Amino acid sequence: MRALLVTSVGVTCAAALTLPLAAPALSAPAAHSASARPPSLSPESPGSGPPSARTEAAPDEANEGGTLEVPEVPEAAPPRTGETRAAAVAGSTQSLPLEPLAAPSDRAVGPAASGQGLDRRTARPFSLVGVVWDDAEAELHGTVQVRTRATGGTSWSDWQDVETHNAEHAADLGSAERASGAVRGATAPLWVGDSDGVEVRVRPEAADPQHPAAVPLPEGLRLELVDPGADPAPEPAPAGRTVTPAAFAGNPVPPATTTAVPEVLTAESAATSAVNADLAPLGATVIPALTKAETEEEAAIVAAGAKPYIGPRPKIVTRKGWGADEKLRERNFAYTKSVKAAFVHHSATGNNYTCKQAPSVLRSIYRYHVKSSGWRDFGYNFAVDKCGNIYEGRAGGVAKAVLGAHTLGFNTNTMGVAVLGTYSSTNPPAAAVTAVSKLTAWKLGLFGANPKGKVTLVSGGSGKYSKGKKVKMNVISGHRDGFATECPGARLYKKLGTARTSSAKLQGR
Repeated sequence: MRALLVTSVGVTCAAALTLPLAAPALSAPAAHSASARPPSLSPESPGSGPPSARTEAAPDEANEGGTLEVPEVPEAAPPRTGETRAAAVAGSTQSLPLEPLAAPSDRAVGPAASGQGLDRRTARPFSLVGVVWDDAEAELHGTVQVRTRATGGTSWSDWQDVETHNAEHAADLGSAERASGAVRGATAPLWVGDSDGVEVRVRPEAADPQHPAAVPLPEGLRLELVDPGADPAPEPAPAGRTVTPAAFAGNPVPPATTTAVPEVLTAESAATSAVNADLAPLGATVIPALTKAETEEEAAIVAAGAKPYIGPRPKIVTRKGWGADEKLRERNFAYTKSVKAAFVHHSATGNNYTCKQAPSVLRSIYRYHVKSSGWRDFGYNFAVDKCGNIYEGRAGGVAKAVLGAHTLGFNTNTMGVAVLGTYSSTNPPAAAVTAVSKLTAWKLGLFGANPKGKVTLVSGGSGKYSKGKKVKMNVISGHRDGFATECPGARLYKKLGTARTSSAKLQGR
């Protein structure tokens, strides 16, 4: 298949672009072949990130779709006037190799149970932690615990458990993303808040009568300390100038003497925003909510045939809105053919965050997925915080069938929604469940899917279903329905029936 350049939106091979905030609509891209991308190696995490050159193979039947190619960018745009370097560069990663721990005093457990870790130490500020290892196919059979010290403080937190079973949140086996050579094994990330001290211990599973020898820990264990960087600063329009709001066919905005305010966007940021140009102006930080009638009018543009069953489009914070550093991700966008189902997850990052901190949590997870775990981008298609705010996840367009890395074996023709937090023993906030209902009513409606219905998907291979097996499941499913995992947590999983009913009602079913 021929590669297609995104030229209709004015994206050029420039370090930075001055583009108007109002832009013409961009039609939905077709599936395309890929091209190589520039290097994305983190100086703080040697060997991390996507490879310097990656060629996507033509998609097969189990992973139908493709990539949208965008132009090469030679270098980063300089910070805008008055912008600090911290705000211009979104975060950093410290990658520390683990060391053997002292053997436990109880000799009965054997020397293998001593594990690996790091003693208490001071580090550059960070807010999220995780442990990675060399082989993505190796599993960590054991426990990972961390404790941290708040920045500027003297006291240390209690030991916190890090979720070790995370391999099921990943690109499908055999996919180009999985076969890139950059992917590593990883725990789930854990949000710890602004910290400057850390201690970690990784213990293998204890031996038992049936397994007299402890399972060895994976090779190359490293502690990842992620700093999300500063929140994006608001950029008010200059005095006397206003911005033209987004308009859709059948709902025009009356003529007015408004002037588009130029904004400096990197080519990567412009490309990410341009694929949402049917929904909001170029450079928008938010895609506004619409009424059901307005949504049906819009659907005629972005998804002809979606009527009459589609929910009102909810407000969605764009990647620009939560401050994604677009230079971290793979340059090209990857797509699948349709969105037949939605898998709901919890991020397992803990519940110790405020809604104001949610953008920082997202930037941290994004950096952990790409620079630490070696993925092409943020794994989930969307995220929802405890206050019910909805966020754009993996780049490629919120109304499009973007190929994610969220449900191993079932990423093709599905979407992944992560509710930020851990909901194994804590009830998810009602606002978060409502947001899942609103989001799925709209996005599934674009592709004609009934939230209360069933769908048959073909497994790409997982810990629950073999490759090629046809599986019938709910259109809105929990991650555990596609993989033997605890995700999305028992408490959130129990709320999915409510989400299905509400989502269908919003569609008008």
